Amino acid sequence: MRTSTNRLVATGFGAVYLLIGVLGFAVTSGVGFFATEGQNLIIFAVNPLHNIIHLAIGAALLLAGLKSVPAARTVNTVVGAVYLPGGILLLFLLNSALNILALNGADNVLHLASAVLLLGVGLSQDRARAPRTYARTSW
Repeated sequence: MRTSTNRLVATGFGAVYLLIGVLGFAVTSGVGFFATEGQNLIIFAVNPLHNIIHLAIGAALLLAGLKSVPAARTVNTVVGAVYLPGGILLLFLLNSALNILALNGADNVLHLASAVLLLGVGLSQDRARAPRTYARTSW
């Protein structure tokens, strides 16, 4: 795992997202499942649905990071590819009834930064190299 950037990033992000998901439940008692205004976990707003999504993404990243380089690369790329347009779209929903994840500005910055990093690592690191072929020459 030390030699794979994708496995290291997936495992690290997975552990952090799992931790955030678990800690989120400690502060969201009494908050509606789809509440548009959540409780603060440090500076990030969370509600129970947001916590479950953090747990699911964290589990996917952690399991992929522990499994193999191709799995970590795929999950990093997929999570980054979903977070990037999702984060941009959710910028427009912050103060609306459609904000069922109780996102705030700090959440969006963190999710967009996660998207860029995960997508960048997934697309650029640990690429399989084609085996070298040598041209045959006939003498």
